[in-house]
Amino acid sequence: MSSHDHELHLAFFPFMAHGHMIPTIDLAKLFASRGHKATLITTPNNADFFAKSIYKSQQLGHQISLISVKFPSAEVGLPEGFESLSLGSSPDLYQKFLKAIPLLEKPLDELLQKHRPHVLVADTLFSWATDLAAKYGIPRLIFHGTCNFCVCASLCLSMYKPYKKVSSDSEDFVLPNLPNEIKFSRNQIPSFIMQEGETEVSKVFRASVESIYRSYGTVFNSFYELEGAYTDYYRNVLGRKCWNIGPVSLTNMDPEEKAYRGEASTVDHGCLKWLDTKKPNSVVYVCFGSKQKFTNEQLKEIALGLQASGQQFIWVVKKDKKDEGNGTWLPEGFEKRNEGKGLVVRGWAPQLLILSHEAVGGFVTHCGWNSILEAVSAGVPMVTWPMVADQFFNQKLVTQVLMIGIEVGIQWVGDSAKKDAIKMAVTQITAGEEAEELRNRARALAETAKRAFAEGGSSFNDLNSLLEELASLTNDKSLFP
Repeated sequence: MSSHDHELHLAFFPFMAHGHMIPTIDLAKLFASRGHKATLITTPNNADFFAKSIYKSQQLGHQISLISVKFPSAEVGLPEGFESLSLGSSPDLYQKFLKAIPLLEKPLDELLQKHRPHVLVADTLFSWATDLAAKYGIPRLIFHGTCNFCVCASLCLSMYKPYKKVSSDSEDFVLPNLPNEIKFSRNQIPSFIMQEGETEVSKVFRASVESIYRSYGTVFNSFYELEGAYTDYYRNVLGRKCWNIGPVSLTNMDPEEKAYRGEASTVDHGCLKWLDTKKPNSVVYVCFGSKQKFTNEQLKEIALGLQASGQQFIWVVKKDKKDEGNGTWLPEGFEKRNEGKGLVVRGWAPQLLILSHEAVGGFVTHCGWNSILEAVSAGVPMVTWPMVADQFFNQKLVTQVLMIGIEVGIQWVGDSAKKDAIKMAVTQITAGEEAEELRNRARALAETAKRAFAEGGSSFNDLNSLLEELASLTNDKSLFP
């Protein structure tokens, strides 16, 4: 039976952080564009963001809808309305937020009972979703929000614990049994992977790992040509099903969709008009995601490094409203000295549109997977500046496996970069023979990404394969996990 003859109803439940919600929305839009029914589940304070993100798909007649469930803020001691980690991520808030995760099981249970989808696509952090899906006789697919490489490396660390064999936090060790020789130090590994105790973070991580082996399979926002060796490792060595169906950001082909992706407020196109005045590959885009914030001292080093590089730049800075009008985080006269050459954007910028602009020739990034894959899709080489979570893993893929980026030199979580290191990295990524080689590899990979996502490509075919399999499962309940 063709998947087109069998309309599926898929429910999507992402973790409440922009890095998880944005690709899940794209994922739902992708399934809906293939003629299936997609229901996105979120919380009331995130609903407006979701609604604006799917508006265009709904206008095209795709079956995509939104349901919200109450977030248990009061039950875990969070401020009312604090329903996304994008609003803040202090250790105390993060711990409380993780305590809320198990409390979401009951409202999801009620939704599944009421709406009876054929499939549940749930974030990897919702480990209990596997048993909940099984209760209703439907498969649970995991969505990680990161890459095959990162998941394989994390599982390798959990299985073999090579970090226990080194004598210091800065000493390098090789991750055993992976397709490439990848070196890490303990400083670069998220602490929750190595923790033996029962902290909230380590408990969520271990439960997430355990659910990988019990869930029906995994959907990755990636494409086979990008990291095929790690897809094969996931399937053949770890023995788990997976489908690469990305880059899902390519579902946003309409300029309006690209402009509003990741932000619900009105878009200021001033930075795009500024880019229109620049030559191809002449501008470095600097952005560290929706959550990362620096000290004033580090912001000054970034400013001085950009200025010293002599390169043109767009720099997106996340500053609280209370900091507006307070120029202590910029060197005196910085914006005036760099008028016409550099543009500082406070708050948010339309990243997909910026990266795809011909004037942009390099990207200084925190190595969040969404940002990396968007840069790959646009053919833009990167300066890597990892900070937390999966970002050190993603850096290794970019610089050591794909070789489309260079490191700024961050060696551990919380490490800082000085002006000279920033200047050197920005110069390397934009000028000279090495920059051209990086750009050529990045451009070739971008063309591969587009072919993979287009009809007949590897991601297109993987999605077809997944849809066929899910369609068959609705008629054979014995195959459910």
